[in-house]
Amino acid sequence: MPPESVSKLQQILQRTHTFLTHLTTQAPLTPTLLSNFSPDIRIHEHGLPSLAPFLGRDYIGLDAAKEYFECMGSHLRYEEMRFEEEADWVVDVARGVVVVRGWARFLARGSGQGWEEGFVYRLRLGAVQEQDVGEGEVKVKEYLVWADTGAAYLALRGELK
Repeated sequence: MPPESVSKLQQILQRTHTFLTHLTTQAPLTPTLLSNFSPDIRIHEHGLPSLAPFLGRDYIGLDAAKEYFECMGSHLRYEEMRFEEEADWVVDVARGVVVVRGWARFLARGSGQGWEEGFVYRLRLGAVQEQDVGEGEVKVKEYLVWADTGAAYLALRGELK
């Protein structure tokens, strides 16, 4: 692997670790969590929008990313979030993509109902262009989520068994 690829790999892995740590420690949204994202971040949690208000649409840009986390956080909270070991991640350095599995216990704020869940994140990372400097640090440019939207829907309605 050429030296620039090794450096790119290290930067991708470091940013991924930082982002996942911010999630597991429930770091403050501003500025900590949002500092992981590029200004043009795209967030999309897959699912039907009728199941939960934060599902099934694109959140583009830092203001929209803040809106996504605030909306999700107003409906759900989580605890004991953890992720698989780095050796199990799927990493495509050329495309700047990392796929990682995670687990947590989620709770609906309104009903108090909770469930254990596994989920998958696909992160696309890349260097953010800085004015007059060229390439800057690696940031998350795309954050895609696949999770148990059915359990979220039922818990939000107070119907989870």
